[in-house]
Amino acid sequence: MRAASPSRDHRAHAGLLVLALVSVAAHARADAPTADPVLAQLIADSLAARPELAARAATVRAQRARVPQAGALPDPMLQVGIQNDGFTGIEIGTMPTSFVSIMIGQTFPWPGKRDLRTQLASLDVDAASLDVDRLRRTTEADVRRAYLALVLARDRLALLDHLTALWGQSAEAARLTYEVGGGAQSDILRAQLEQRRLAQRRLALEAEAATLTQELNRLRGHDLDEPIAATPTLAELGAPAPIDEAAARADALAQSPELARARLAATAGARATALARKGSYPDLTVSAGIMVRGVDLPPMWQLSVGVPLPIYADRKQRRAVAERRAQTDAARLDVDAVAQVLTLRVHERATALAALAATIAIYRDSLLPLSKATAESTLAQYAVGKVSFAAVLDGNAGVLGDEDAYLRALAAAHRLVIALDELSLAPVAIDDGGAMTGATMPGVTATTAAAATTSAPAAAAAAAPAAAGGGMGGM
Repeated sequence: MRAASPSRDHRAHAGLLVLALVSVAAHARADAPTADPVLAQLIADSLAARPELAARAATVRAQRARVPQAGALPDPMLQVGIQNDGFTGIEIGTMPTSFVSIMIGQTFPWPGKRDLRTQLASLDVDAASLDVDRLRRTTEADVRRAYLALVLARDRLALLDHLTALWGQSAEAARLTYEVGGGAQSDILRAQLEQRRLAQRRLALEAEAATLTQELNRLRGHDLDEPIAATPTLAELGAPAPIDEAAARADALAQSPELARARLAATAGARATALARKGSYPDLTVSAGIMVRGVDLPPMWQLSVGVPLPIYADRKQRRAVAERRAQTDAARLDVDAVAQVLTLRVHERATALAALAATIAIYRDSLLPLSKATAESTLAQYAVGKVSFAAVLDGNAGVLGDEDAYLRALAAAHRLVIALDELSLAPVAIDDGGAMTGATMPGVTATTAAAATTSAPAAAAAAAPAAAGGGMGGM
């Protein structure tokens, strides 16, 4: 029985590697967004179950209950007293100036004060309702971010599966080549070493996916370890549509809870200033009473009207007006400031998303095909003994590094859209998806870092987590 020729075995295993690379490169190409019922259900569950939302709703009810209180009249005052001549006995009925008195008094605020207090309390209800709106938006965004992170973690696990298969086939090719005298034993050891590293890195990714599942279950009030249904891939979600900046800016200015709250504060400041001006106008207190002097003497009655004297108006009422005016001015300036920040954030996100869309297009249309072609060419040259096994490893790592960076770019684009929908005022944090070096790819070590096509700033950004965690958590 004839033994297979070394070149034939070599080419056969190189062909297997090429097929594996093609399958990796094909798994993240589709960019057509699809509906996601799993995410929709997670959001609905979270909005229904999150205790913070129920607490905010209770706050709205509490503020609404304050509205009629603010406009109500002060409670009337009932007084019962006795007036007696001398200390030796009760002289009611015998002395004309001895009597039992019953008096009732009511304070009537100056016209307009009650209406202004009611309006201020109503504005507090509106402010509490805006807090509910903000928490609803934040809850939805939290679910979407955690879900996106879970999708990315699962995609990276799938990418790790492809890399595991590549290393397995690489190890087999190195073994066969070594057996026929065409390679070195170090190639086999290197392949085995990388396989062990992949197993270690898989544990980190599985722990990350489990943690994200627990976070989603907490947000929706389910058992922490309840599994989340199969998620689509980032490639199936596709790249987000470009942002219509004019429409997004108009939507942000119309619906932002922070901007609406700032406007409410300015309105409340104007109402409070008007109320402070009325502080110099006295509230009227009317009292009426009857004095019973006994059965033999006719009763007496009393009617009185009282008002406070604003003799300290220069230190109290006028200062209160000045205080409210300053607070109103500050609130109006806050409206301008929030509107400016909202406009800036929309512009930043539109700019960043456009850059990411171009980056994703480069990966999809040119960088990934070129990376795959480079790996195929390297494999072909290795099959005829023109390059070393290290070159094959570099080619494999380059393809996988670019695929991972492509996934990161898609995830970064979706995070921008989530922040835009949330109407967040937080600064834009851009992850261009290219911050992927060999140190952060599973199975890619420092010797293969040059194979990944990244910018210098991006590589520096990726190096920090890789140094801290040995590259395992950076995938």
